Amino acid sequence: MANNTGPGSVDLIRYSFSRPIALAKTTLDTESLRFAVIGGGISGLTAAYRLTRLVPDARVEVFEGSNSLGGVLSTHRQGNLLVEHGADSFLAKQPWAVDLCRELGLAEELIPTNTQHRRALVLRHGKLHPVPEGFVMLRPQRVWPLLRTPLLSWRGKLRMMCERWKPRPVGIDRGDYDVSLAQFATERLGREAFERLVEPLLAGIYTADAERLSIAATMPEILPLLRQHGTLWHRETSQESESQGHADLLASGARYGSFVTLRDGVSRLIEALSAKLREENISRNRPVQSIEREGSDKWRLKFSDHSTSGPYTGVIAALPTPRTAELVETLDPRLGQLLREIEYASSAIVCLLYERDQITRPLDGFGFIVPAIEKRPIVAASFSSVKFPGRVPSGQVLIRVFLGGATQPQAMELSDQELDRIAQAELAEILGVKSAALASEVVRWTEKMPQYHVGHLQKVDAIEDRVNAISGLELAGNGYRGVGIPFCVRSGNLAAERIVARVNSGF
Repeated sequence: MANNTGPGSVDLIRYSFSRPIALAKTTLDTESLRFAVIGGGISGLTAAYRLTRLVPDARVEVFEGSNSLGGVLSTHRQGNLLVEHGADSFLAKQPWAVDLCRELGLAEELIPTNTQHRRALVLRHGKLHPVPEGFVMLRPQRVWPLLRTPLLSWRGKLRMMCERWKPRPVGIDRGDYDVSLAQFATERLGREAFERLVEPLLAGIYTADAERLSIAATMPEILPLLRQHGTLWHRETSQESESQGHADLLASGARYGSFVTLRDGVSRLIEALSAKLREENISRNRPVQSIEREGSDKWRLKFSDHSTSGPYTGVIAALPTPRTAELVETLDPRLGQLLREIEYASSAIVCLLYERDQITRPLDGFGFIVPAIEKRPIVAASFSSVKFPGRVPSGQVLIRVFLGGATQPQAMELSDQELDRIAQAELAEILGVKSAALASEVVRWTEKMPQYHVGHLQKVDAIEDRVNAISGLELAGNGYRGVGIPFCVRSGNLAAERIVARVNSGF
């Protein structure tokens, strides 16, 4: 990370969207710099904060189209009840979000997931079964748990065991190799393992259609593993196991031991970031309609009420890619087209509060996922009060039910009342809930989850090439090289560092 060495003097690292290039220290006339960040989500706020650290004397302004900051990071607190309306945690092994928390003085507020019940459950024929221990996404690592699981038939188990003798995929050594996750998982592990394990685990993360999802963009660690070892069954070395943690390797479905959150909810990160920015430089309910050149090296923003703001030395657009396309298509029609080609999915979360004795089934996992072949109207459910204890009043349980996504878009056409009814009916059948929830809330997220389809990385490469030709403009967000909170933080950091480096270099 670049560090300030004094007013007007900055040690800079110049990046492409993903790769650093060293840039020498120089002196900027920082008092004349004025930057605009469009979008007040985690990526935009991180970019704005990083700009204030890189060039403390510059003026940094944030424009958010809605009434609140944070985007899908939204925490609702009421007395002893804490409900996350969007993401509820992030991976610590991807360092950028944790590093930002430490930088903002939030290190003491970071908490891990509950050490008990670190596993996911999968629905099969109306009953819940744990994901076999050691099976993490696409990687089977322990034989006996897989042989014992009722989630797969003996034929499906044997097919998965045979993966280690499968030849490497044709063309996998090419840098641009990419196929769908469905094709990759089916060819390596078998159709049954894909349908019963891989597909529901991925749907719970990406709300996506695995038949279109890119293996290279969503599981980048898998291809190097297969290239090096020729099998997904590669057992981690003792050093790798130590770095992941023994309990984490015994977890099922995801590395839950690597997830952390903030004691008072993920919105604490948004609050801490916005507190570092000047309130008068944060504009809410101010959607930007277009960005235009002013002279040869400045920018001006235009708003729907025909007002303008500027001039700006640089602009960072931290919005979903279709919205960014609206801003840049007059500057570069091809760039606008590429941005529009990245599709987004919508989803809904029904947050339900119960007394514990209303539920007859043990809540012995962090939640459950529903394979598409079960043909149920929900995608997954998270036992939020099990995952992070102490967030509900004593004796109560908070469960979040997920609906919609790329495979069930019709759910978003239903009313809140119908979504609530479906969620409660599904929990009544699956968990043995005996009566109606004490309280419920429906949260809708419209076109917030980017879909990394096959060829996504090549598309992002092309977007970067075109952005690099436009001086003073940078992009950030979850639509490019990672959807999780850490990747959004990294995206915001890099956008800020790039734009300062470009201004410094005169390009």
